[in-house]
Amino acid sequence: MLEGDVIVLLSAAALAFSVLSYVLLDGTDLGVGILLGLTRSAGRRRAMAVSILPIWDANETWLVLGGGGLLALFPLAYAVLLPALYLPFIAMFLALIMRAMALEFRDYTQSPTLKRGIDALHTCGSLVAGGCQGAVLGTLVQGISSQNGQFSGTGWEWLSPFALYCAGVLVVGYAWLGACWLYWRSEGDLQRTARRQAQCLAAATLVLLMVLLLWTSGLNPGYAQRLSSPVVLGAMGGTGLFAFIAFALSFRSRYDVVPLICALSVFVLAFTLMVITLFPLIVPPSLTLFSAASGRTSQTFMLAGFVLLMPVTFFYNTFGFRVFSGKVHVWGRGTP
Repeated sequence: MLEGDVIVLLSAAALAFSVLSYVLLDGTDLGVGILLGLTRSAGRRRAMAVSILPIWDANETWLVLGGGGLLALFPLAYAVLLPALYLPFIAMFLALIMRAMALEFRDYTQSPTLKRGIDALHTCGSLVAGGCQGAVLGTLVQGISSQNGQFSGTGWEWLSPFALYCAGVLVVGYAWLGACWLYWRSEGDLQRTARRQAQCLAAATLVLLMVLLLWTSGLNPGYAQRLSSPVVLGAMGGTGLFAFIAFALSFRSRYDVVPLICALSVFVLAFTLMVITLFPLIVPPSLTLFSAASGRTSQTFMLAGFVLLMPVTFFYNTFGFRVFSGKVHVWGRGTP
């Protein structure tokens, strides 16, 4: 393999790692926001918001790394993806801003009615952000038409049935992560409710993922060939089965974080399957990593930046989790 090809693959790995880190970390936050809308108790809603308040902004750092990395490392892919997905991207960023405002300002008012409205905005922002991210991933997998390095579609491909189904799958998956997070970080009635939600959402996620795999296989003969490979079926199928069985047994553990680890493992497995399905394409059906890559000098410079920034971001995340570790407590029923 040529040295230039190695640099392109390393660049793709750095970009994929940033996206996966964002999905795992901020996806958990979004899941808590989604579940917050199903909670009537004001005290529980406050505990749920407090559980993610200190760490949500650090989690979104990975989104900045992923977006900036795509522009610098694979500018041709950026030039095709952005006009194809203007609307879901804009809706996602507006939703993330709305969610951030709701998280930061909910305790600046004493009005229970206003707090309920702010919590509703938090839930709407989480739902829209998660749905848009799922629609973007679905649009990418189904393929985006381009000619001579420019987008040649209509801009509404993200409203296809497959993309919308992917949006629903990711929202349910995020809610599963959020329930597992709350099981880890809460106690009492809130923890018991989170346990029931996590078990139900795990079953729903399993069914939705199986349908998604079958649907993805029917989109493209190349997809079907890769997903039906004995190596993929054996290794990935066995790993996925083990992860779900481990999740079902995890509530017997003395460590409340185990269900969350199992759920995150399923997300890592699903992301790995997506990479295996698409490789070496970065924008199906025809744009490859190697044809979309920037110059060798630019990629080397950006990789050096990733080497410097990733440990700092990891430290920031880890330090935040460490400082604000422990259980959150639900106040009395009348607490706004």
